[in-house]
Amino acid sequence: MENREVRLGGFGGQGVILAGMILGRAKSIFEDKYATLTQDFGPEARGGAASCAVILSDEPILYPNVFNPDVLLAMSQGALDKYIDGLQKGGILVIEEDLVKVGDIDPSIKVFACPATRFAEEIGRKIVLNIVMYGFLVAVSDLVTEEIARKGVEASIPSGTEKLNFAAFEKGYQYGIELKQKQG
Repeated sequence: MENREVRLGGFGGQGVILAGMILGRAKSIFEDKYATLTQDFGPEARGGAASCAVILSDEPILYPNVFNPDVLLAMSQGALDKYIDGLQKGGILVIEEDLVKVGDIDPSIKVFACPATRFAEEIGRKIVLNIVMYGFLVAVSDLVTEEIARKGVEASIPSGTEKLNFAAFEKGYQYGIELKQKQG
């Protein structure tokens, strides 16, 4: 595996940075590889822009900044608008389909859309939107295996929330697997 660069973006309060931390933790601790995470967020506690960039690699990472990710997860329209031009040709775009509308983009980019907010509400707590999106991201991108991704979730969530968070992960992951099979 060469370096995989991932940018996650959305609103503050959506759990974008936690999703990036889970991904990096899964890769580095449970797959015994390398990961870096840089984060960027506004001064607002909720509602402002938030993003993080994760690099995953088999070898030590010498520079942590991501400029042209091969995967972009956009949980807000602002995140898509800000970062879409940096996504590599042939890259993967993962969006929250009720919050993000994709306009004209490079036709080589593979787009995967998930109604994660609706799924989180069906599960019973909108707060697990990020875990639904994380499961979906894992399914459509192959950044880490399902087993490794689950270990990352388990190591990152508060005690007592396992049932809720694993239900969220499973919902996003299964939806992603089904969508990826349909798209070929």
